Amino acid sequence: MLTATGSNKIVIAYFSMEIALDSAMPTYSGGLGVLAGDTLRAAADLAVPMAAVTLVHRKGYFRQKLDSLGQQSEQAEQWQPEVMLEAMGPIASLRIEGREVRIRAWRYAVQGLHGHTIPVYLLDTAVEGNTADDQALTDSLYGGDSRYRLCQEAVLGLGGVEILRLMGHTGIRSYHMNEGHSALLTLALAERQISSQSGAKRAAKLSEVDQEAVRRQCVFTTHTPVPAGHDKFPWPLVRQVLGAERADLLNKSGCCADNALNLTFLALRFSRYINGVAMSHGEVSQGMYPSYPIRSITNGVHAHTWTSRPFQTLYDQHIPQWRTDNRYLRNAIGIPLAEIQQAHQRAKQSMLEVIAKRTGVKLKEGVFTIGFARRATAYKRAALLFTNIQRLRWIARMVGPLQIIFGGKAHPNDAPGKALIRELFEVGDSLKGAIQLVYVENYDMEWAKALTSGVDLWLNTPQRPLEASGTSGMKAVLNGVPSLSVLDGWWVEGHVEGKTGWCIGNPGSEVSAEPEDAVQEANSLYDKLETTILPMYYGQPSAYAAVMRYTISLNGSFFNTQRMVRQYLTNAYFPDEDFVSF
Repeated sequence: MLTATGSNKIVIAYFSMEIALDSAMPTYSGGLGVLAGDTLRAAADLAVPMAAVTLVHRKGYFRQKLDSLGQQSEQAEQWQPEVMLEAMGPIASLRIEGREVRIRAWRYAVQGLHGHTIPVYLLDTAVEGNTADDQALTDSLYGGDSRYRLCQEAVLGLGGVEILRLMGHTGIRSYHMNEGHSALLTLALAERQISSQSGAKRAAKLSEVDQEAVRRQCVFTTHTPVPAGHDKFPWPLVRQVLGAERADLLNKSGCCADNALNLTFLALRFSRYINGVAMSHGEVSQGMYPSYPIRSITNGVHAHTWTSRPFQTLYDQHIPQWRTDNRYLRNAIGIPLAEIQQAHQRAKQSMLEVIAKRTGVKLKEGVFTIGFARRATAYKRAALLFTNIQRLRWIARMVGPLQIIFGGKAHPNDAPGKALIRELFEVGDSLKGAIQLVYVENYDMEWAKALTSGVDLWLNTPQRPLEASGTSGMKAVLNGVPSLSVLDGWWVEGHVEGKTGWCIGNPGSEVSAEPEDAVQEANSLYDKLETTILPMYYGQPSAYAAVMRYTISLNGSFFNTQRMVRQYLTNAYFPDEDFVSF
């Protein structure tokens, strides 16, 4: 039996390029970072002996500015870690491009429900003695060119392993790579394995025994279902940044393909447990990497973080155990429908007040409100709802009025994503007087809390099978908000037609990896709004409230990070333990 006996007994190290720890800290860009933060919050609640490693990102991802035409511009975030974080004394050293780069760490403590804390070490190269360029290596999240990115990933993976050692965390049994950005930690473990060999001459490459020793320590979660989304670096750049000795070690250990280093491939090769983030994503990933066994652990969200205050009060009254054990949310099926409606109405009022204050747009409380907020990129298809604007106008006029809230950033280099935001602004202008549309600027954790709790329906329209999981709809279900979504990612598992929400397209389409026709999907979306959702919302409010209640009971009780972390503990971190108690 394995038990946790104190914070000094760290046995799991969680690495992620981005982690959403606090809305005032720009250390995340979107879903990957929010998932990482939720993972740590749930692990703290469960008293898991874990530490986490990320970068400090002094300039963050970027602050989004939108003009009246929807044209996006970017501003660097500026925050001072010394204001919010604890400075740690040890300084690590990493050779990059032949120079010694000094790395310090800031500590953030994630507090659990029962007092357990998980230390998060935010690595920082803004250290005296480093060159100006090296001091900027931990500034920008997903910024710069390939060289900058590889240097960052060396700091995260190689520097992170050294920082943990300097902090005294020498008993780590599982290194969890949340996406491939931190895969160079396997190189650090390989070097440690080689250095432990006796004899005057160390091996120049890893033997099979050495490789297996590294694998026994590593867990890898992949989030990207398309090959283009994985970091690859040309071999000359790898030699330039890491040095000839490290590059040769990687090469001789079979980590070079097509004259490039693929960080995902590196993580796959040196992990004992590999998983996708939903059942369907696990299947897609297995098809992408048939030589490796890909399992699946479906994502979740941290229930306490994402449940709005009105619903927290409601759950405290009817399900007092829900915070410590999210499975008790199953009992929401016994909450009176009128109380579900009242809690939602208060959450909606709060959202509308925030929107009016920050955008100047006054939406109507009694109008059916659709929410759509995620990264602005082509495959998310934010404009699918406007495939047939005339039909949408007719639905709003003849079936029931509606209003729509959008949010999301486009990557600075994603021209199609920026064009998509401009298109939504143009559509909004053309619909004035018929359908009110608002696009909230600089979508972040605080906006996510407001929207996922206050809208009446959460819309998700990815091009299947490109949605690895998606967690925004999971946040919505904790607040009784049902989804209307393409059957992809988590919704394949969470969808019960007419109970937890509604699907777009053919209900049996998840068995195929081929995307459906976009026009047909749009027609399905309109059909559901016209014949089912709006008539129920306006004509049978108790029936709609019943869907909201089922959403909480069936999906809120499962799609949470408490369940997810428990699965990682038993399946990934300690699969050979008879019993794990945290």
